[in-house]
Amino acid sequence: MAQAKKGDKVRINFTGKLEDGSIIETTLEAEDCCTDDDCGAECGDDCGCEHGPMELTIGEEEFFPMVEDALIGMAPGETKTVKIPAAEAFGEYDAEAVFEVERHLLPEDMNPEVGDELILTGEDEEELEVTVVEVNEKAITFDANHPLAGEDLTYEIELVEIL
Repeated sequence: MAQAKKGDKVRINFTGKLEDGSIIETTLEAEDCCTDDDCGAECGDDCGCEHGPMELTIGEEEFFPMVEDALIGMAPGETKTVKIPAAEAFGEYDAEAVFEVERHLLPEDMNPEVGDELILTGEDEEELEVTVVEVNEKAITFDANHPLAGEDLTYEIELVEIL
C-alpha cells in the first residue's frame, strides 16, 4: 500500500483539541463545534469547522509542521494522534502583549466590549490584532496574544488519500 512522503498532495481529516478536550477545529461534523456558544458562528460560517477533508502538500507548511511530519509514512485509512506544545502551536502566552490604552486616545465612537476581537492601526499604519480583555471609564485593556497562545494542542489525524 502506498505511503505518504514529503511533497505528496494529500487529503486528511482531523480534529484539534485543547487539553480539556474541547474541540478548536475539525474537518468532521461535531455536535460540540459550530454552535453559538462555542465559536459565535453558525455552521457554514468561519468557525474553524471545515466539514470535509483538507487538502495539503506535505512539507509546504500549509498546516502545523508537526502534523505534516506525522503524515510521512502513513497509508490511506491510518490515523495518528499528534501533540503540539504551545511553543510549536501559537506560541507561549506573553504577559507583555497585554496593554492598556486610555480612552481619550481612541476614536470617540469606539465602544468595545470584553471579548471583542479588533484590529488596531498605529501611527505607522502597522496593524495589530487584539482581544478586548477589560473596559472601564478611563481605559481599555487589549491582549495581542493569539487566543490560543499558551495552549498545548492535540490533533487526531486520518490520512484519507494520497492525491
